Amino acid sequence: MIFSSIDFLLFFLPIFLIVYGLTPKRLKNVTLLSGSLIFYALGEPKYLWLLLLSVVVNYFFGLHLERHVKGERGIPQERNIPVESSLFGKSNDRHRRKLNKKARRVLCLAVIYNVGLLAVFKSGRVGSGLPLGISFYTFQILSYLFDVYRGEEKRENSFFLLAAYITMFPQLLSGPIVQYGEVRNKLQEREFTVRGVQEGMKLFTMGLASKVLLADRVGILWQEVQVTGFESISTPLAWIAAIAYSMKIYFDFYGYSLMASGAARMLGFDLPENFRNPYMAFSVREFYRRWHMTLGRWFTRYVYIPLGGNRRGEFRTVCNLLAVWALTSVWHGSTANFLIWGMLLWLAIVTERQLKALGAGRLVQRGPGRVLCHLYIWAFIPITWVCFAITDIGQLQIYLGRMFHVFPGLAVNVQDWRTALTDYGSLLAMGAFACTPAVGKLFRRLKDTWPGIILLVALFWMCVWRLQVEGQNPFMYLDF
Repeated sequence: MIFSSIDFLLFFLPIFLIVYGLTPKRLKNVTLLSGSLIFYALGEPKYLWLLLLSVVVNYFFGLHLERHVKGERGIPQERNIPVESSLFGKSNDRHRRKLNKKARRVLCLAVIYNVGLLAVFKSGRVGSGLPLGISFYTFQILSYLFDVYRGEEKRENSFFLLAAYITMFPQLLSGPIVQYGEVRNKLQEREFTVRGVQEGMKLFTMGLASKVLLADRVGILWQEVQVTGFESISTPLAWIAAIAYSMKIYFDFYGYSLMASGAARMLGFDLPENFRNPYMAFSVREFYRRWHMTLGRWFTRYVYIPLGGNRRGEFRTVCNLLAVWALTSVWHGSTANFLIWGMLLWLAIVTERQLKALGAGRLVQRGPGRVLCHLYIWAFIPITWVCFAITDIGQLQIYLGRMFHVFPGLAVNVQDWRTALTDYGSLLAMGAFACTPAVGKLFRRLKDTWPGIILLVALFWMCVWRLQVEGQNPFMYLDF
């Protein structure tokens, strides 16, 4: 089951909200957990056991992990006596090393279990498809375990609280990747109110419209190009279709994130922001600070900074960035196109760093320079998304060849781009406008006014009508 489906919109969500609202406050987490498991089972029944296994196994990992960490910290020390010069200090030091070794061992087992399970399914050796949400709930579990190990978060003794955190249906399938500290208090104490449901529904509707009315519609152009054959499209159409795919993946994933935040707000939670107008960025580095922000935060917090970040010289920084983007590529998929995608982005970010060191960053502060930087993003990012979308390397070479007019075409209609603009020009223009902060500002200004509420209601039922007529279109990131 997905958010943009008739079953979810007209049956699961209203029924769950009624049951959740009638549930006593002390039992709301039981209802949340039960409803989330039902939600998952309706979409992926054959892998429900895997989700439950991950919850149980990692609950015990967390218990044992903090036990060793707390034991390490709980050893008393005598003041004013050097550790090296006292028998107590030497014993203390030996015990600390022993406990620290046990904590690392538990953490290593946890990482091997979770990453190993994810790698097995990513490799395609088990079954024909990836279990729904495994990439996201695995990273969320790991963030909890890392934070407990580092002493930044206390272990959760309540199995139901931890299970509710991991399986919470608004963010279970495609994020945002939530750190436990961001929802711990809300899991223990939150309010379910009519106002919260209203605010959440408004946000949910914006996400639904982004998915159904923009992503699904503009994505048809990319499907038409695939049917036509990459070798038979003109160079202008290759660029237009690449931009269309860029909008499709953005509004698809951004729409999901808005719906997830809206659904969570209905239940009394506040999820972290996952997108912040990435196409308004001035560099690739800034683009990915605004795109899928919780995944970027995860890699920064648990990979880049532990490797040394930018604190050990430029060469080491470049190597650390390489490690991050290599892992990001593998996280998205095991085929070579994802590695090409990641390496292109790594190369662009490294180049931008060198140009900034040479003083090129001052260009962004000027009018013409800002325009050039935006054009650079709108030209370079679609190229990388083409590498992301086309898994067959031969077909990828053909498409890039058509984009840069270096691959000979086959029965090319040189006017095909005019037809594409006639059919999809208005959608592309709407998408470009929706990439700016203007839509968010309008939403915040109008959402509590009667005209705004009427517009949101109209958008919701327009989306329902579209889904009824054309059927549901799964979210793209359910495959990663």
